[in-house]
Amino acid sequence: MATRKQNSTYTRNEAFMVECDLTYAVNKIGGRWKILIISKLETKKYRFNELKKEFPLITERMLTLQLRALEQDGLVKRTVYAEVPPRVEYELTEMAMAFGPIFKQLSEWGNKHRHTLPPAVPLKK
Repeated sequence: MATRKQNSTYTRNEAFMVECDLTYAVNKIGGRWKILIISKLETKKYRFNELKKEFPLITERMLTLQLRALEQDGLVKRTVYAEVPPRVEYELTEMAMAFGPIFKQLSEWGNKHRHTLPPAVPLKK
């Protein structure tokens, strides 16, 4: 069984990924859909199909995966109501609500620099 050297680049990069606060935060909200989902849930609770309608380009499977990841990371709370048919609602946790000012600043930055940067790659339909 091969062992990794303690001073290898791979080990140093692993340590950076674990200890870097910015990398940790971006890892939790990174990806094409997580920021959009979080920003949509900022305004109210949503049911799955309501979220699906808000993002017509996302597949049901991808939305499910993103919601599960956000729930696992403690950013989204999933509430299942004992009704027939079952009703499930998604809402942000207090921890995720703290992203509000950060997203507002990112949005302002995007608005300010949108015309000075190369255009974004369009989403595939």
